Amino acid sequence: MSIETRSLQPLQLSFAGEMTGIDATRPLTPADVAAVEAGMDKYAVLVLPGQNMTDEQQLAFTRNFGPLQEGANTTLTATTMRLGGAFADVSNLDKDNKRLERNDRRRMAALGNRLWHSDATFRIVPARYSLLSGRIVTRDGGNTEFADMRAAYDALDNATKAEIEDLVCEHSLIYSRGQLGFTDFTDDERHRMRPVLHRLVRKHPVTGRKSLLLSAHIGAIVGWPRPEAMAFIRDLMEHATQPEFVYVHRWTKNDFVIWDNRTTMHRVRRFDDLNIVRDMRRTTTMSEGPTVEGQQAA
Repeated sequence: MSIETRSLQPLQLSFAGEMTGIDATRPLTPADVAAVEAGMDKYAVLVLPGQNMTDEQQLAFTRNFGPLQEGANTTLTATTMRLGGAFADVSNLDKDNKRLERNDRRRMAALGNRLWHSDATFRIVPARYSLLSGRIVTRDGGNTEFADMRAAYDALDNATKAEIEDLVCEHSLIYSRGQLGFTDFTDDERHRMRPVLHRLVRKHPVTGRKSLLLSAHIGAIVGWPRPEAMAFIRDLMEHATQPEFVYVHRWTKNDFVIWDNRTTMHRVRRFDDLNIVRDMRRTTTMSEGPTVEGQQAA
């Protein structure tokens, strides 16, 4: 079966595509890998429908696209988790596959996924690809929205582009969770979540296109008073998430969605997570390196 990709949006908004002809449950050929990477460079979000995969198959597929980002579930003080360290468990299930209680600490922290963000910008080396498998999905809410940060950058006026070209921001999970009132961190967690630095503008290593590196994890701009910085970031976030820059993915069981964190933001929309099971498993690869050199690893 030949590999085919079609746009999921009107052509003028085309940054999400559906790819068929790839069986993500089987070993990929070099041609398969090249096709996925070319599709990602063109679209930034790819949907591979009907991929009924195991955790081992998802990991094998992910390893074709760079080093795994480990430890996604260890940001908070360690608890017994359902999934291995290479997975981000973005489900609403505990280690016994029961729905998390309303006041569960893990659930409270995970509500930050409902804010616009780019994965792992709270790490010195942020994410390249995120690969999310929809094992149990809901059609009643729970959509994932993506924003094209290349198009958002292109639409800025020249004065703003010049102003932001060399700006550097602080990113931390403490900042994003703090927006929701979640401040219950231990001293050890605060140490592990201490801010890291990222450029506000970055260039894609293959296409050369510039994009905004925005995220709810931003809590400061280096050299700016914090109130001014946060008001400016808020303006940029509102600009970047206008409907013309956004694709809404409505999940179907066994969708496998891949996105490039170097060129997109995303968020999950609210659903009745206290009564409906949603089992989503994400693997993530690391990008090429820090966007700001000279930082010490946490």
